[in-house]
Amino acid sequence: MPEEKKSVTVRVPATTANLGPGYDVLGMALDIWQEVTCERAEEFSMVTKGEGEEMVPKDKSNLILKGIERAFEMAGKPVPPLKITVVSQIPFMRGMGSSSAGLVAGLLAGLALTGHELAVEGEEALLQEAARIEGHPDNVSPAIYGGLQMGLHTGERYFTHRIKVPERLQCVLFVPDEPKKGGTTQNRALLKPEISRADAVFNLQRLAFLVSCFETNQLGHLKYAMEDRLHQPQRGVVMPHVFQVMKAATDAGAIGSYLSGAGPAVMAFCEGRGVQLQQKTERIEERIGKAMVDAADRIGCKGRAFITYPSQIGAHIVSCDPPLSTGALHRFTPFRALAGVNL
Repeated sequence: MPEEKKSVTVRVPATTANLGPGYDVLGMALDIWQEVTCERAEEFSMVTKGEGEEMVPKDKSNLILKGIERAFEMAGKPVPPLKITVVSQIPFMRGMGSSSAGLVAGLLAGLALTGHELAVEGEEALLQEAARIEGHPDNVSPAIYGGLQMGLHTGERYFTHRIKVPERLQCVLFVPDEPKKGGTTQNRALLKPEISRADAVFNLQRLAFLVSCFETNQLGHLKYAMEDRLHQPQRGVVMPHVFQVMKAATDAGAIGSYLSGAGPAVMAFCEGRGVQLQQKTERIEERIGKAMVDAADRIGCKGRAFITYPSQIGAHIVSCDPPLSTGALHRFTPFRALAGVNL
């Protein structure tokens, strides 16, 4: 029987959703992390460090707290006073899954603190709870499981399957300095309630082609497979940098680009081996990042370029007290040093 914990530290990856035509279907974990430590205490406190530290709410609207409260509710236990420390590399409200990371971190930390276990194989209860709260599985499924995930809802429950990600895939994100206006809910209101058959077929063709490109490692056609008519044209009206930055990325050598989630971040893909294995002249990702920043700057949209990789690892417990390992059993978790929050 799992025991209650005095403290727990969890890490959850950033995620990028939609990948062009996969609206509310596709999401991929990135090697950019949020770390949350929860400790039982005499009174409630919350400290945030890193990305969004001045913007993140510290009241009950915070999704970390909502996740913790739901975990204790499932365990049938009252929420005790907690000291919560958040260290995040994930830009807040930029279309990189900061809300999903917070929700999943809260659920996982709360479950560890209570010692409550959820059904896994065949039920995927953690996915059901996170997707029910979030409203869709495209961010929470890769946040939980890692990798590139495609999800669906049957009308009764959520399912998600992993899609193969080529090993040489690199990710270059343009991240505007200003967060999206209105949040994801208002950005969804920009979308048409009905679509034409031609637009539906257009996206179905490209979504099927996109999955095939990843599964067969044929990335040369991603430029076409990432086209979309369901959400990017509408969102591009209120985020004029989007198509300028996408074109700049492609012109600089990216094999595909798209609006990450509801934006305003823009993602571009390229192939590479990492900075340690490349000469400077081979580092196409740096050229793409600079081109994206420069294109946005020309129309008055200041921002940064993040260069990273897909993460095959999802949410996990880093440490807890009492520890998971006892006696001769030593459990190792992925090493992700977050002493600083810079990439």
